[in-house]
Amino acid sequence: MKPARPLSLGFSPCPNDTFIFCDLVARIERDSDQFFAPPHLEDVETLNQWARAHRLDVTKLSFHAVAHVLDEYCILSAGAALGRGCGPLLVTTEKRHTVSLEGGRVAIPGRFTTAALLFQMFCPEAVDLVEMRFERILDAVATGAVDAGVIIHESRFTYQQSGLVCVQDLGQWWEQWSGLPIPLGCIGVRRSIGLELIGEIENRIRASLQWARTHPGQCSDYIKRYAQEIDDQVVAQHIALYVNDFSLDLGEVGRQAVVAFFERGRRCGALPSVQHELFCCRPKT
Repeated sequence: MKPARPLSLGFSPCPNDTFIFCDLVARIERDSDQFFAPPHLEDVETLNQWARAHRLDVTKLSFHAVAHVLDEYCILSAGAALGRGCGPLLVTTEKRHTVSLEGGRVAIPGRFTTAALLFQMFCPEAVDLVEMRFERILDAVATGAVDAGVIIHESRFTYQQSGLVCVQDLGQWWEQWSGLPIPLGCIGVRRSIGLELIGEIENRIRASLQWARTHPGQCSDYIKRYAQEIDDQVVAQHIALYVNDFSLDLGEVGRQAVVAFFERGRRCGALPSVQHELFCCRPKT
């Protein structure tokens, strides 16, 4: 089944997403079936904001943002970033690392990122939050423009080069509290597309990831075209950390983690009540 028009698609330029979508994009560029339009590659917070405006048919989203757009989007089981030992880090300078953050200025990589919500759960007394693109946070902390920052993506592997120290691994904090992996981001699909097409979308994303796992070297040029950090080791670490079996299929444990995350977010007053089915397709059998 093909859509009546090419579906709009968005994902981030980070290595985990470009790795997953590399083969799918190659097929868009060379095939003539017009299933997807050429993709938009944007910072995840931009995609979060676009979803609130219902701009794209298929889009990468922070799990935090998903809770605010469930009237329009549901969650695919393929393409997610979810796992253990891969959460955002709260960093600061050596000079401030023993000082309370209450009353301090803390940079977050966007209001609707999962990182922002995790920090709110961990440190609800911190209220002076400064939104900025994720790649600016390390410099802002290092220069004293903010007192601390919540970092994601490649920054996790390079923050020590900026002379910063980790105050708290927020993913580790989540895992200790919940016993579950941390749900970071997912692929959201507009419900109005219909279950048959949604199933085809999921199959295409899963097939693209399976191809990338089999041909990782053939993804390198596409990944480096967009990555903030092009060092081969950093890129490989990034992909290994954020792309795993949960990316192929959330499975029962992944779904439990998403539900627990939404429940904790609602209890702290940051997320609305869920009125819609979360997941697009039935679990694989």
